[in-house]
Amino acid sequence: MAEIAASIVMKLRSMSGQGMMDCKKALEETNGDLEKAMELLRKKGMATMAKRAERDTKEGKVVCTLDANGKIVAMATLCCETDFVANSEDFKALASIVGDYAMGCKSDTGAQELMDTLVGGKKLAERITDLVSKTGEKTQICDYEKYAIKGAGLIAYYVHFNNKVGTMLEIETSNDVVAEEVRTIATEIGMHIAAMKPVGLNPEGIDPAVIAKEREIAAEQVKNKPANIIEKIVDGKIKKFYEDNCLISQPFVKDNTRTVEQVLNDAAKKAGGTAKIKRFVRVEIG
Repeated sequence: MAEIAASIVMKLRSMSGQGMMDCKKALEETNGDLEKAMELLRKKGMATMAKRAERDTKEGKVVCTLDANGKIVAMATLCCETDFVANSEDFKALASIVGDYAMGCKSDTGAQELMDTLVGGKKLAERITDLVSKTGEKTQICDYEKYAIKGAGLIAYYVHFNNKVGTMLEIETSNDVVAEEVRTIATEIGMHIAAMKPVGLNPEGIDPAVIAKEREIAAEQVKNKPANIIEKIVDGKIKKFYEDNCLISQPFVKDNTRTVEQVLNDAAKKAGGTAKIKRFVRVEIG
């Protein structure tokens, strides 16, 4: 086998970001062919991904990015297996460019759509594979959502200090002045969503299957009572379920004397207009 020059090893290291020994071994296996060595390193990363496909990815970072005017905001979770990798410079470097892919993604939702997005001639999935070949850990995008607004309103977002919980919500306002005036409250509602984990925005936003299951459980709890009483009790329990799990009717975490909807309405009214939450998303790693 021909001796592999240190300059070639350094070049491959620069191209791939892999360790010196891994680069040297890849070049030895491909008789010094840079292109084939690069391909081999990538294949090893893909093989690692396949091998660890069933592993849990309970660590990572929530990535949030927005355009210059704040009218487009994207949120994604880049996940891996261990906190050690999540805090590595290579992982942080990848996390720092996920936002570029999110802004370039043609779809507004879907982890695979984001993975398939091309930026700078390379798919995000390929960049993740490159990282896997270095760390040996399963790494993936688990969540991705992008909100965009055209009229009056704002998109508020919140990422918890541990970088493992993030929220995003779209608020429609009567004008842009109101949008600016309710921005602080909107961010606080984002914090509320992170803490209180609402199931839906309002009763219509909750999966009917979830409500059917809640009705079944409630009915079972009072099955020995008369039928007309059971119905009233079940209806009451479902009403309480909505109050506890619909964002707009939840007691606001910073002032439980008012609901989230009331807090937003009061802030908008003070600014001389109206505001309404249109949608929200909550993502969590782990």
